[in-house]
Amino acid sequence: MLELTMAVVSGADTGATAGMTMAEAPSEPGAVLRVGRDAAVCRLVTPEDWLFVSRVHLEFVCGPDGAWHLSWLRGSQSDPASEVRIVFGQHQHPVGYGATVQLPRGGSGEVIVQDRTEPRSVNIGFYQEV
Repeated sequence: MLELTMAVVSGADTGATAGMTMAEAPSEPGAVLRVGRDAAVCRLVTPEDWLFVSRVHLEFVCGPDGAWHLSWLRGSQSDPASEVRIVFGQHQHPVGYGATVQLPRGGSGEVIVQDRTEPRSVNIGFYQEV
């Protein structure tokens, strides 16, 4: 089971969260959770006017072995308006535009989508049960 908790944070709300939402999916091959502005496709939806987030920005997919992978999907722009990084334990790693990384098995952490032009972010906590 993968559990996600999303909070959107703007500069004025630093240290506070707004729009806290949750989603979960079983760790079964092919299970998918998406994050973005398009409510028709995404389980976790960011504010519509936060254009640094694509309509479908992130995709969490469970692979054939039950491991979850995070993909930063390429959008319509060649140069993204945000940066994505994954944090778990003491480790922090950037996620490349269009790249896929495996989430740590049985662990927890956070995926941060940071606006490059304003002090605002989308923070997605994750927890994966073994």
